[in-house]
Amino acid sequence: MAGIEEVAKLAGVSTATVSRALSGRGHVSPAAKAKVEEAAARLGYVVSSNASSLASGRTRNIGVVIPFLNRWFFSSVLEGAQQSLLRSGYDLTLYNLSGDGRERASVFEHFLMRQRVDAVIAVSLELTEREVTRLHDLGKPLVGVGGPIPGVRTLTIDDVAVARLATEHLIGLDHSRIAHIGGDLEFDLDFHLPTNRRIGYEAALRDAGIEVDQRLFAPADFTIRGGYHAAKQLLGVPHDRPTAIFAASDEMAIGSILAARDLGLVVPRDVSIIGIDDHDLSDFFGLSTVAQFPRLQGEKAVEILMEQLEPGPDAAAPAATPLPYELRVRSSTARPVDPAR
Repeated sequence: MAGIEEVAKLAGVSTATVSRALSGRGHVSPAAKAKVEEAAARLGYVVSSNASSLASGRTRNIGVVIPFLNRWFFSSVLEGAQQSLLRSGYDLTLYNLSGDGRERASVFEHFLMRQRVDAVIAVSLELTEREVTRLHDLGKPLVGVGGPIPGVRTLTIDDVAVARLATEHLIGLDHSRIAHIGGDLEFDLDFHLPTNRRIGYEAALRDAGIEVDQRLFAPADFTIRGGYHAAKQLLGVPHDRPTAIFAASDEMAIGSILAARDLGLVVPRDVSIIGIDDHDLSDFFGLSTVAQFPRLQGEKAVEILMEQLEPGPDAAAPAATPLPYELRVRSSTARPVDPAR
């Protein structure tokens, strides 16, 4: 197989330029990069990952730690990160922490410490001071997604504001009897997402002069099935039925739509339903939602990580970067037929 010297000779550049062009490290002009890639392709030259790692001290592998893999939101963040890493010439090692707490301890105490990854992206995990310190002591850049982490570049979503926006949409349609399907205590862990979304919901009600009715809250597990059962409880008593439901995730909102249909109700004539996420199925169900762009979150996390792996003179200090969100109104929300109900 051809070596780096033959590639350099055919492309008319130095071996250092070939190394930079094919590794993605360091500046190479677009014209020189194109020549190197063409020469490498013609000669069948492939960069040796072992040699590259020995020369640079890098594995070109990023560890991504995630709490759930079987949830649409987390898999979408992962998809965005993976595609962005591939474009940057990096591999990805996934650590799924959906088991018990011992898995998390094992990942942070052992796996990430074995020099197998150059950096770490932590998704929806409120890292402890010890976890952050150990990674920093090993010189491993770290980016968090989901909420603020002291001393770490993070991407944060304002869950209180997101929930308030969804609830205010229903209030703006003249709904006053608005139920909420949120997470139960099992999910109120890192960054307290269920609690913050409930706080936003209740704050929007109070600001509109609507009394918070604890009977209109139903806990679920952020799945379609969980939302279905919670909505059945909320909608099962005809004389005391809410006119609208705000679900803390689109999957629970979709479950609510299915529950309403099974009870013979028409959405949105009999009950309006809104969620959060902008799930891939939201458009199919006509679900109004607050989009939080999970794939973009993964891409942005990689962008920040690359800035740390290849820091320039204007490298940013650790800080929290707010993430965008946007109300998307579809056919699942409308004014109640009888606003006085």
